[in-house]
Amino acid sequence: MARRKQPRSRSRSTSKRKRKSRFYEQSKCRFCRDKNKEIDYKDIASLSKLTTQQGKLFSRKRSGNCAGCQRKVKLAVKRARFLALMPYVG
Repeated sequence: MARRKQPRSRSRSTSKRKRKSRFYEQSKCRFCRDKNKEIDYKDIASLSKLTTQQGKLFSRKRSGNCAGCQRKVKLAVKRARFLALMPYVG
């Protein structure tokens, strides 16, 4: 004879923990806040803060950039890599 499955206890579903997000949303990205600050491929210090140790770009959510500035950062990193100012991989 086949056994019937027992229904799960409801205590599991009610005891779920709320997860806190690590990334906090700010009103504007760092480049939009400082209107004087321009995204330049020669500024390796600011571009290296937006990449991982392996050389990958951080996502928009992680870096806090808006969509337009993230595209400009992507282009600046590609130019810096082409001119050997930044490594392709770490």
